[in-house]
This record gives sequence, structure tokens and C-alpha cells, in this order.
Amino acid sequence: MKDNRKAYEEKLDAQLKEWSAQIALLKAKADNAKADAKIEYYKTIDALQRKQNEATAKLRELKTAGDEAWEDLKAGAEKAWAEVKTAYHDASSRFK
Repeated sequence: MKDNRKAYEEKLDAQLKEWSAQIALLKAKADNAKADAKIEYYKTIDALQRKQNEATAKLRELKTAGDEAWEDLKAGAEKAWAEVKTAYHDASSRFK
């Protein structure tokens, strides 16, 4: 159980790092956009970052949870991850 838990948490950590890098790329694209588009891009990026912050908080909860609570918290973390993934794909499609 502990090995699975650690592997799961490491997977989520890696995904957060990847999303941070992708958000940085979106910011670079936004910086190069025209003024009116830039405002919309940054609204989208802000929403994406809020979702990512929620996912980060869920990961922190998972890491500090006892074994019994961990399983319950895992479902909440997976929901937060799905929301970030959806928000990122929405943001990416807007930046094309």
C-alpha cells in the first residue's frame, strides 16, 4: 500500500510540474498577443492557475493524510486533477 501511495503521489507531483511548465508557455503566448486578446488570455490563465492551486492543495492533503483517510482524499484529488486537465485543454484550444 505504501509503495502504491508514494508512486501515486510522485505521479501527481510530476503532473503538477508539467502543468506549471505548460502554463509558462501559455503566458509567453499571451505576452505576444495583441492587447485585447492578451486580456482574455490572462483571464484564462488565471482560472487555470486557480484550478492548479486547488489540485496542489489536494496533493498536500493526500501527503499528510493517514492511511485510512488517504483513500477518501484520493477521490477528491482525482476530481481536482480532472478539472485542471479540462481547464488546461480548454485554455490550450483558445491559444491556437
